[in-house]
Amino acid sequence: MSLNLTKPRIAVIAAMAFAGGVLFASSMDWTRVAGAQSRIGGRTLAANLSPAGENGFTAVAELVTPAVVSITAERDPRPTDARLRGRQDLPPGFEQFFGQVDPRIQRGPTVAGGSGFIVSSDGIVLTNNHVVEGMDRVTVDLTDRRSFKAKVIGRDPQTDVAVLKIDGTNLPTVALGDDAKTRVGEWAVAIGNPLGLDFTVTAGIISAKGRSQELRDLSRDKYAIQDFIQTDAAINPGNSGGPLVNVRGEVIGINAAIASQTGTYTGYGFAIPITLAKSVMDDIIAHGRVRRAIMGISLNEVTAADAAVNKLKAIAGAKVASLNSPNFAAEKAGLEPGDIIIRADGKPIDRVSTLQRLVRMHQPGESVTIDAVRYGQSKSFTIKLSEAPDSAAAQIASAVRSPDATGDATAVTSKKLGITVEPITAATLQANGYPSSVQGAGGVFVKSVDRSGPAQSALGGPGWVITGTVFPERTTIRTVADFQKVMSTLKDGDYVGLQVESPAPGGKTTQSSVINVRVGGQ
Repeated sequence: MSLNLTKPRIAVIAAMAFAGGVLFASSMDWTRVAGAQSRIGGRTLAANLSPAGENGFTAVAELVTPAVVSITAERDPRPTDARLRGRQDLPPGFEQFFGQVDPRIQRGPTVAGGSGFIVSSDGIVLTNNHVVEGMDRVTVDLTDRRSFKAKVIGRDPQTDVAVLKIDGTNLPTVALGDDAKTRVGEWAVAIGNPLGLDFTVTAGIISAKGRSQELRDLSRDKYAIQDFIQTDAAINPGNSGGPLVNVRGEVIGINAAIASQTGTYTGYGFAIPITLAKSVMDDIIAHGRVRRAIMGISLNEVTAADAAVNKLKAIAGAKVASLNSPNFAAEKAGLEPGDIIIRADGKPIDRVSTLQRLVRMHQPGESVTIDAVRYGQSKSFTIKLSEAPDSAAAQIASAVRSPDATGDATAVTSKKLGITVEPITAATLQANGYPSSVQGAGGVFVKSVDRSGPAQSALGGPGWVITGTVFPERTTIRTVADFQKVMSTLKDGDYVGLQVESPAPGGKTTQSSVINVRVGGQ
């Protein structure tokens, strides 16, 4: 079928299409981005910042790169240097950022490289903690070939942020943006020194925000804040500590790690949100150290079973896995393992990282109001925050029994959960990566998990230790007989909240969790 259009009609249609296009572009925020202006480092950036525009990435790179630095860190040889063991002390995913040099072979210092960026004209530099940790000398090089000896004025392993100082004046600086306003799908630029190639610029998009549990093995510190921005801008070894920048030339993150089977870029990079890094920097500059406010709890993400048993409308919140130590703030306030935190200071909590960041913005001694759900019952708490202990490696209180404890010696299969449990022995703990020093009040070992059973999705596999229940009532499980007694009270369709333990990354402690399972045996 053909259309018979006169010239006047064509003109009217064209005008309507143009007007509609302008309205659509405005609703998508394209018109605002195309004309964005921002003051950066004391200068005004007025350019077409649309990546498709001629001046998009070029303007950002020219503006930001002068404030990006190359960092060289040196460590003198030590007979007990951890590099003799292939840097086994590093979290998984960080090994690729370090040169593996054996001081028994090389007489000179071990040298590692990274990136950073200048945030004040008098020489404050932000980078990653793992770039400078344990190093004896740090050198900072600028794009104009000036070189400075740097002083590490503070480090925070929990957020992987370090603050350096170089002696200079009128240095080029970057502007710090607000990562909270960054949206998934926006363009991003990574600048750094990957693979020995100084001051390299790569571009991509913001792939995801709030990455937390997916990267929990990046740190073995129980106070670590896992809250990463994911990007597909190419990040490689040497980029670590460099800026992730938006199209307005504002830093929104510190490039920290990559997800790779080869040690080089395969499409996934992760950056520390700049608002979190800035709060660490401000703490270090003001107090000479990081004063971390904590509630004294371990957290897990909420599962579908957690939401169902707690009658939540959405699978969201932060689940209390355990109380880390006696006399901490959350325990004093009455929070219990299994509680689902849904609001803090009146703001909705959708995941663990959201709560971590909110608490991180408080100082020790301040209070935070918590709204939680305890198996369908609404609870409110006012928690006066404590200060984290100086030792980042503080031991997690373990509920796993001593290998010497006695009890029944028969394995039992629970069809209601689809698991087989057995008494704990020293050999069992050792074979499954539990620390030899573990002491506690009891438990049964999960020997096997039925792949089609109710507990499969929650436990995933064997190797856990069940120490008690938190729902439908709180009990302590010391023996297989205790476990059988608890299971005998449950019927198909009921939910049970299991308190479980597993080896923490590094094998020196255990970590506690609450796992809700819907019973469905034969």
